[in-house]
Amino acid sequence: MVQRLTYRRRHCYNTASNRTRVLKTPGGKLVVQTQKKPTKHARCGATGVILHGLPQRRPSETSAKRLAKRHKTVNRIYGGCLSHAVVRERIIRAFLIEEQKIVKKVLKLQKAKERSK
Repeated sequence: MVQRLTYRRRHCYNTASNRTRVLKTPGGKLVVQTQKKPTKHARCGATGVILHGLPQRRPSETSAKRLAKRHKTVNRIYGGCLSHAVVRERIIRAFLIEEQKIVKKVLKLQKAKERSK
C-alpha cells in the first residue's frame, strides 16, 4: 500500500510558504521535506533594474547577522541599493545645479556692474 504523508510544520494548506517535496530515505521510508521559497535578484530602488555583483538570496539570509558586508554591497556610493546609471545621473544633476547657481551669481554681478556705470 501507498504510505500516507502529512505536513511536518505550519498549516496544512498548499501555500507558497508551505511548499514540500517527497523524498525516499535510505531505509525506504517516504518523508516530506519543506522547501525554501525561490530567490530573486536584488533590484535598484529607483528603476527596478537588477543589481549586478550581489548574490541571489532571500531577505532573511541577507540580514546583518548572517552575511558579511562585502557580500551585501558593491564598492561604490549607494552600492547595493541603486544602479550605476541612477548614481551617475544624480551626480551629474547635482553638478549641473551647482554650475547653474554659479552662472546666476555671475550674471547678477554683471548686472550690478552695468547699473553702477
